[in-house]
Amino acid sequence: MADKGIVFDVQRYTIHDGPGLRTELFLKGCPLRCQWCSNPESWAPAIEWGAYQSKCISLSKCGLCTPACPVKGILNFKRDKLTAIDNSKQVDYTDCEKACPADAIKQWGKTMSVSECMTIICKDKSYYEQSGGGVTVSGGEALLQSEFVLSLFKACQKEGIQTCCETTFYADWKKVEALIPYTDIWISDIKHMDPMIHRQYTSGDNKIILENLKRLTDLKQELILRIPVIPNVNDDRTNIEATADFILNELHGRVRTLQLLSFMRLGVEKYQSLNIPYGMEGIELDREAFQEHVAEIAAYFNRRGIHCLVGTKEQEDTKE
Repeated sequence: MADKGIVFDVQRYTIHDGPGLRTELFLKGCPLRCQWCSNPESWAPAIEWGAYQSKCISLSKCGLCTPACPVKGILNFKRDKLTAIDNSKQVDYTDCEKACPADAIKQWGKTMSVSECMTIICKDKSYYEQSGGGVTVSGGEALLQSEFVLSLFKACQKEGIQTCCETTFYADWKKVEALIPYTDIWISDIKHMDPMIHRQYTSGDNKIILENLKRLTDLKQELILRIPVIPNVNDDRTNIEATADFILNELHGRVRTLQLLSFMRLGVEKYQSLNIPYGMEGIELDREAFQEHVAEIAAYFNRRGIHCLVGTKEQEDTKE
């Protein structure tokens, strides 16, 4: 088991990824490249640095970052503004970040031990007990750091803290199997039922995901399932019907809640900070009409006998 992991964010008092009040840890590293992903800083399994051009005061008026950097000339400026940081050089930009008065340099990820995480987690133990909450580990893909998650969940179990693992299930089943005794709730999603379309928009085959979901429900594990509703990608009637059929026939309807996540243009500035193209740039929406469409999809699932909600917050009466 690994005592340390690379964490890019810790959120306390969250209510979106599992029941009750939760502390959520977001781990670095993901094997998929979903074009609508709002967290591109989660992709690489190592610490990265981002440059926010919009925050940069300018090289001529400030320039405090350049003498602080350990390697001279490695920061990229264009029209007097910091535009990019070269993460391939494996340079520690900590001093550059500290020197910047405008927070234009951002570190994505830091190494944390299980003990450090538990210190944060245990601060809110009374809130978990009162609300039926606990700890959620997400990503990126949490199972890329499965040994760290296992160590953390064992520590949580000793403290009587509920655990939830949010995963794409794009991973070897052995990693899932090892976590089952220490995981109270699982959260996953179905992005598309068609393997070719799934690969086109995520870079990965959905076969391993669907197989892992079937294995998990065969073991009657607690599962919250989600669909990120992406316009003109997976919101057509054919795919929605195929998804409902899979849930009812292959997962035996053993889903605590099906949650529909409406597409939002989130994280665009983070893509820019990492010099990564944003895959959904051309999407234009009539938000009101789209939300009506998502509500209609939810109604369809409910008519099929699948408990479905729009959004990530569970209603209190959904618990069995």
